[in-house]
Amino acid sequence: MPIAESETQSQNVSLVYFGISDRSSRQSFGKVNDMSRGIRAFVLAAALAAASTVCLAQQPTFKGGTSVVSVFVTVQDAQKRLVPNLEKDKFEVLDNDKPQPITYFDNSIQPITVVVMLDTSGSMTGTISLLRQAAEQFLIRLLPQDKGRVGAFNDKIQFSSSFTSNRDQLVSEIKDLDYGNGTRLWDAVGASLDELKGIEGRRVILVFTDGDDTESKTSLGNVIDRARAEEVMVYAIGLESNYFNGQAMVRSKPDRGLRKIADETGGGYFELEKTSDLAPTFTHVAYELHSQYVLGFTPAQLDGRVHKLTVKVKQPGLTARARRSYLAGGDKSTASQK
Repeated sequence: MPIAESETQSQNVSLVYFGISDRSSRQSFGKVNDMSRGIRAFVLAAALAAASTVCLAQQPTFKGGTSVVSVFVTVQDAQKRLVPNLEKDKFEVLDNDKPQPITYFDNSIQPITVVVMLDTSGSMTGTISLLRQAAEQFLIRLLPQDKGRVGAFNDKIQFSSSFTSNRDQLVSEIKDLDYGNGTRLWDAVGASLDELKGIEGRRVILVFTDGDDTESKTSLGNVIDRARAEEVMVYAIGLESNYFNGQAMVRSKPDRGLRKIADETGGGYFELEKTSDLAPTFTHVAYELHSQYVLGFTPAQLDGRVHKLTVKVKQPGLTARARRSYLAGGDKSTASQK
């Protein structure tokens, strides 16, 4: 499939494989010597597949009326395991530190439209095959109602031809992504936001890089502002890598802005030290995106300002992650109560 070109980078990761976190999983991930883990993985995969047949019927019903701010929430326990089966009364939402009644709640699987944007700059030359295999683990776990598009960035930015639900096509298109020099990280995130414009429903960017932004014309602050206003969740995976720059071996660290944009938009940030952690991390992101809650509340005022947003879980030992702010504009989608 030809690739269309557009002109238009902490903490160490605590990896969770199929929602299970333990020390041995960091070392073996794909191995099947733990039968219990394999059984639980199979059960979760089967549950996701079954749920995908009805998830469209469970989607929020958007209609005219009072504006409702939607918030997608990830809940984890102390061992970083996903907790997907809480009830509405376990949550608290605060708008500028003021508690808000939750007028909408749904814990069913929500379809996504996602751009998977991969760093293919010179520093990735020795790792690109592992990165492609890891990205495939994410793509093959997209559900039938999900849509995806793959892209790459270096000194230029590329996208596959269009959004599609065909996972085989997406996997094939990864192989067509080209190499280059430079790292236009924030330009790539901005271009991904452009591609998601006008698309209904939940929108996500999954970006991977192993270094700092070097050539972008846009800034981290600009893409954060855009992602907030356009309500796009950004997941980021960063890798420390060693490569030869033509003169000496260099060790690179992922751009510090990755954590900031992920935290601000409610996505996860994963910083890796080993390439063997790539595939389990991409796999975990796929399961996390399909294990989230959607909460809705009616803002007291639409003043055109950025409001601080906080989500808490009332059950001890659990933590919630969601976007940290929203733009209280007058053009928000509205959801029926549930």
